[in-house]
Amino acid sequence: MFSAFRSIDHSAQIRTPTDAAEKRLDGIGHVLSDLDIAAIKTQDDVNRALWTLDAASKCVRAVLAEFRTQPATEQLIRKSRNLIDLIERARDEVVSFQARAILS
Repeated sequence: MFSAFRSIDHSAQIRTPTDAAEKRLDGIGHVLSDLDIAAIKTQDDVNRALWTLDAASKCVRAVLAEFRTQPATEQLIRKSRNLIDLIERARDEVVSFQARAILS
């Protein structure tokens, strides 16, 4: 789900505050690219995945809040929304996995 973030060039120069925000968002996506929802087997796995997703969501919102006073580019807003949407979809998958496990 987050695998697109694996190919990001992390050597890019930071020239503006918006560049810094985008680099932070890319980093959050890169960390999430290692999250393997299909590998969830136990309640501890569910808890860890939910914690990771919640923390990532808070980080994205913190980046947006920090740069709220800066002239945000459409790309920054789009990237943030995309990440938040992916996080919410992943969270829904984890919660549905948890519900299926309880019913089994």
